[in-house]
Amino acid sequence: MDEKMAICTFFGHRDCPESVKPQLQALLRKFIEQNGVSRFYVGNQGRFDSITRSVLRELKKDYPSIDFCVVLAYMPGKADPLHHLYSEETMLPEGIETVPKRFAIVWRNRWMLKQADYVVTYIRRPYGGAAQFAKQAKRQGKQVYAL
Repeated sequence: MDEKMAICTFFGHRDCPESVKPQLQALLRKFIEQNGVSRFYVGNQGRFDSITRSVLRELKKDYPSIDFCVVLAYMPGKADPLHHLYSEETMLPEGIETVPKRFAIVWRNRWMLKQADYVVTYIRRPYGGAAQFAKQAKRQGKQVYAL
């Protein structure tokens, strides 16, 4: 039987600065090389997610065995301003189709947290969804790394 694959997910504020990119890249290299993380789940809602996807695309060149998936909260449509993103590996978690749209992001984030062994956060204020999920990750005993 195969050993469980180590999974990492991410929660951060929408207004994350580009300056976190080198620190994020170094941390993810460590996860891959030392902790055996090979799968990453990332959202698509804000700047932190965008920076994370960029870092993961770069790391995929050096570590072709890793995979990352953009976990969507909604079925994409052509009018979606992020439509170009969906050519990357994306997924809708099973069951999200039954969730009312206004709860879909929270439901998706709970799903990602449930899958994760490691959680990377960028939190600069104690409120909002990113802060809420960082606290939940700690309560659930996940290994949480703050940038």
